[in-house]
Amino acid sequence: MNAILLVGHGSRDPEGNRELLEFAQAVADRVPGTCVETCFLELTRPSIADGVQACVERGATRVVLVPIILFAAGHAKIDIPMAIDRAKAKHPQVEFVYGRPIGVHEKIVSILQSRLKEARPVAVPAGMNNAVEASAEATDAETAVLVLGRGSSDPDANSDFFKMSRMLWEKLPYTWVESSFIGVTEPSFSAGLERCVRLGAKKIIVLPYFLFTGVLIKRIGEMTEEFAEAHPELQVEIGGYFGFHPQLVELVLERANEGLFGKVAANCDNCQFRLEAQEHHHHHHDHDHDHDHDHGHDHHEHNHGHDHHHEGHSHDHGHEHAHAHTHGHHEHDHEHHHDHAHTPSVVDSSGIAGSGQVKSS
Repeated sequence: MNAILLVGHGSRDPEGNRELLEFAQAVADRVPGTCVETCFLELTRPSIADGVQACVERGATRVVLVPIILFAAGHAKIDIPMAIDRAKAKHPQVEFVYGRPIGVHEKIVSILQSRLKEARPVAVPAGMNNAVEASAEATDAETAVLVLGRGSSDPDANSDFFKMSRMLWEKLPYTWVESSFIGVTEPSFSAGLERCVRLGAKKIIVLPYFLFTGVLIKRIGEMTEEFAEAHPELQVEIGGYFGFHPQLVELVLERANEGLFGKVAANCDNCQFRLEAQEHHHHHHDHDHDHDHDHGHDHHEHNHGHDHHHEGHSHDHGHEHAHAHTHGHHEHDHEHHHDHAHTPSVVDSSGIAGSGQVKSS
């Protein structure tokens, strides 16, 4: 039996954790015949080990772990693979497959467009926005969208974020779509706002690039209000985070299908640690395709990959590694090759994948 284990990051904000659990229920509702469980990397429970145990207790013989993470960052490169290793040792009868995070996908552009349409003016104290009220609504040519991400010290993850901003710009009538980050790297949120002002924007729409609510989303709201108060001559709006958008549910199911039945392309060309760390090992996997990475901050040397051989089919997993370092912390993302000699049953009964075929993304 197949199982999907959704791996969220975990938040200090209980509301954010509740939203992930509600999202997981929306995923499960789409595949009523499939075991869907949820776990968290940190800050709350259930843990990954708890999630694996729940899948096994429900009779799963193959578990795909899908990181509910936007880009290849920190935990997804060390913590989840190590958790998978522990799960393999504890449950040798079960096959574990590592799926991709959300990543670059056209569906995310559609979600961003939806959230832009729902953007609302930022509430400011009475009298602060008289200049705005007296002026005409800014035109599209005078409007800037400022996409705001979490930020990573991984250049690959940050460049993917910029790519998504560019893909969004291609679909919009506005003059500017700018990119900024709430932490870790530049340009900062405040620098992004200032850039929009200097470019001549009369209207700025802040668009958070976040999955669910949490401490940072609430801080972004506060900072946007502060900016609006300081610039009463501007029209300032803010869009919502991704939340329970139906296309996000579909995308997560696509990632699950890729892991279980598909062939996921590997790309290690942009892995900044690949060459310099070829001779180092932190932990060993029985894999056909492995990468040994020496991370300069705290020397996490690791070797990733998953090679599963089963009667009737085999899996050869390749990986895409993008590395994030935040205070000695690594988030990691793996992308895998799956070559199956069999025709599996479908995961999503709604048609995202049918007759063992994976809908191409």
